[in-house]
Amino acid sequence: MNKDQVKGRVEEVKGKVKEAAGVILDDKGLEIEGNVRKNVGKVQSGLGDLKQDIEKNN
Repeated sequence: MNKDQVKGRVEEVKGKVKEAAGVILDDKGLEIEGNVRKNVGKVQSGLGDLKQDIEKNN
């Protein structure tokens, strides 16, 4: 597992928590911020997965 995969998954979890807090507190701004953070984490994690696949094939 590379650093992009780890950082991406951590951001994903932080985003999920923030999104859930926004739903619970009925705070749309917090919910949206969490959703964005979660999706950024998914992208970063995916980039890490891609890097790992490329390294394996070389």
